[in-house]
Amino acid sequence: MRLLLSPGQSSDMGAVPQLLAGLPVPTAVVADRGYDSNAVLELINGSGAIASIPSCSRRVIKRSIDPAIYRQRNLVERFFCKLKQFRRVATRFDKLARNFLAAVALASTRLWLRAYESTP
Repeated sequence: MRLLLSPGQSSDMGAVPQLLAGLPVPTAVVADRGYDSNAVLELINGSGAIASIPSCSRRVIKRSIDPAIYRQRNLVERFFCKLKQFRRVATRFDKLARNFLAAVALASTRLWLRAYESTP
């Protein structure tokens, strides 16, 4: 897992190359419609992975995606919902980006340990 902060006034699509750089080549990259851009799709397909990103309504030619793979996005959505249960993360209490990222990393570690303990 990789955590990265992007500026609040810009799109998250600018952070996609940094998020994918240096990671092992995945078989599929799952994202929501907000990441449907030609640049992101070319980056994913260029790495040898399959992009499981639904087409935006403005696309003339719609891509089909595998529903079984796209359902895995639910895990990420549930992670962010659990992460927002931490007040310091939900309210962005920290003003400095490095302090906020540290709080997110600590909360993520706590969530991971909690999930790890409950696994037999």
